[in-house]
Amino acid sequence: MTDAGTLREDRPLDALEHPSAPDLLAKFDPLIAERQALLDTGVRDPFAIVMEKVLSPTEAIIGGKHTILLGTYNYMGMTFDPDVVAAGKRALDEFGAGTTGSRVLNGTYQGHRECEDALKDFYGMDHAIVFSTGYQANLGMISTLAGKGDYIILDADSHASIYDGCWLGNAEIVRFRHNSVEDLDKRLGRLPKEAGKLVVLEGVYSMLGDIAPLKEMVAVAKKHGAMILCDEAHGMGFFGAHGRGVFEEAGVEDDVDFVVGTFSKSVGTVGGFCVSNHPKFEVLRLVCRPYVFTASLPPSVVATAATSIRKLMHAGDKRERLWANSRRLHQGLRDLGFTLGTKSAESAIIAVILSDQTQAVGMWQALLELGLYVNMARPPATPAGTYLLRCSLCAEHRDEQVGQIIDMFAQAGRAVGCIA
Repeated sequence: MTDAGTLREDRPLDALEHPSAPDLLAKFDPLIAERQALLDTGVRDPFAIVMEKVLSPTEAIIGGKHTILLGTYNYMGMTFDPDVVAAGKRALDEFGAGTTGSRVLNGTYQGHRECEDALKDFYGMDHAIVFSTGYQANLGMISTLAGKGDYIILDADSHASIYDGCWLGNAEIVRFRHNSVEDLDKRLGRLPKEAGKLVVLEGVYSMLGDIAPLKEMVAVAKKHGAMILCDEAHGMGFFGAHGRGVFEEAGVEDDVDFVVGTFSKSVGTVGGFCVSNHPKFEVLRLVCRPYVFTASLPPSVVATAATSIRKLMHAGDKRERLWANSRRLHQGLRDLGFTLGTKSAESAIIAVILSDQTQAVGMWQALLELGLYVNMARPPATPAGTYLLRCSLCAEHRDEQVGQIIDMFAQAGRAVGCIA
């Protein structure tokens, strides 16, 4: 008899059992080749930027160079708020680095309840549930609410987390044309009247920065007996009288059944949530798999989130500054001749649309060399054939910084040939 060691030495198991195992990553070879061809031109990788030091919500050191940040979604500038930072430090000292458990087991600390209480106060709703990420909030809520025999009706330009929530569940998926009230009405009208229906909308769409016509869409959804989930990830903090989002500004708070959001934008940390007035809402803590089967947020994170949310309830001055910054930058870029994703400043996201990937990468690199960081977006994150630079403003951007940003776009645009 030979022992296992002799067998491995004389007849390698991997060669015998897997003589020609297919490479499961081979399907990505075209993307690998495209990326390598791009890097071979000498540009920096737009998707591998390292923040060596973050100086403030609007400034960082990148590549050893002082850089203005215009691509962080830090809309309200809460990441360095002294009260928020202090709350996180206290929780870290008192409760340690993490929970090591699910919310339904050992992972609910006092801070998690306090964070959910802050959300209920901020939104004026009866129930709130906190997820470990914003992605999980959509994944969990959508896949749990709509099941077999139900229908999910969503905007064709919905965020990836919304699509993934649809695919995780068993409901039938129906898409309607982006922001088309007429198409939403038509598609809802074709569905069985007795079937459960969930219409999923977004207040602000993150690629172009356009907002949904929520007043009209909610009216259509209710006419057809559908429940409504609205994602306010990019609207929380600065839309509406209380900063609750586009659904508040549209006056449909009483008609939206579920509001999903994230802590990684205006709140300034990480995590996700859903708020609702539905009387059966609390059962979701027992049946929502992305909530039940993942570890809860660290105590320091929920402490910073709760403090930030409560401060956002009194952030009218910040909201005004953010809107002023957004309008000024949008107009400045239009005056330079850039093509933008919206005709006017609809949100704090301003998308600069470019002709192709070469121009987009060239523009992105030129801006970075000038000391400005923005996001470069390409398919599949954007619609087919659309390449853009996505700018996200902050309430903490100073007037002189906005002026510098416009000047940098002018220099880069002329150097690359995007503008005359």
